[in-house]
Amino acid sequence: MTIRSTIQDTILQVASELNKSMPPLDDDLPLLDSGLDSLGLAVVVARLEDVLGVDPFRDGVDGAFPVTLGDFIRFYDNAAK
Repeated sequence: MTIRSTIQDTILQVASELNKSMPPLDDDLPLLDSGLDSLGLAVVVARLEDVLGVDPFRDGVDGAFPVTLGDFIRFYDNAAK
């Protein structure tokens, strides 16, 4: 499973658990418009750390804070290298 598919699957799983409807998960989707609030996104980040073994927010990966889903995926891709 790729980082992209892991992230997308995790987002959809958390959204389902929180009874949130999600727009299509494309790279241009602003995270603020994803349907998840800050708590939902925090759950996603915690689960991704468990699955991927990396937390780019804590691990000090260089780069701007992700704004879109594409930025978020690249943030994790860079952290995994």
